[in-house]
Amino acid sequence: MKGLEKITERIRADAQSEIRAICAEGDARAAEVTASYQAQAQQLISQESERTAQAVETLLQRGERGDVMEQSKALLGVKQECLDEAFRLAEQKLRDLPRDEYAEVLAKIAASAGSGDEEVILSAEDAAAIGATVVKRANELKQGAAFTLSGETRPLEGGLVLKRGAVEVNCAFATQLRLLRQTMAADVAAILFS
Repeated sequence: MKGLEKITERIRADAQSEIRAICAEGDARAAEVTASYQAQAQQLISQESERTAQAVETLLQRGERGDVMEQSKALLGVKQECLDEAFRLAEQKLRDLPRDEYAEVLAKIAASAGSGDEEVILSAEDAAAIGATVVKRANELKQGAAFTLSGETRPLEGGLVLKRGAVEVNCAFATQLRLLRQTMAADVAAILFS
């Protein structure tokens, strides 16, 4: 009986070690992906900053001949367009992720935004292509979670909705970026226009 217990304990220890290695590998890959997209975002910000500087220069030249108030409004409009474009590009980058990375992002969103017992509602395309993977991975990421894939779909352009009874949490990319923009617009503007 002692020998069987030792074998069982050894199997458990090996399994735990393998789980830790897989988690470490996943974390490393997530860090690589994050760094890659941060670098791409920085490049986009630099490009938008150059474009904005050129637009500002043009406006300044026009301002010498025109009304200062009109110049300020036009400059504000250009800055607003640049902010709109930066957030639009961020949403597009999320939607254009490779399928496995996209599924991982959705799983992380579900695990962080949900309590663990919600239905995960995806677009019809996402539900068919990666729905099971997203739910499985979200359950792995959140200890004790029991997310389920909903039979219901939504016309989402990236992201998901978590539903528990009549309560829904909208985690669609457009919604999340709109909320993020409210808190980060000043920071993004500072990067774009500094």
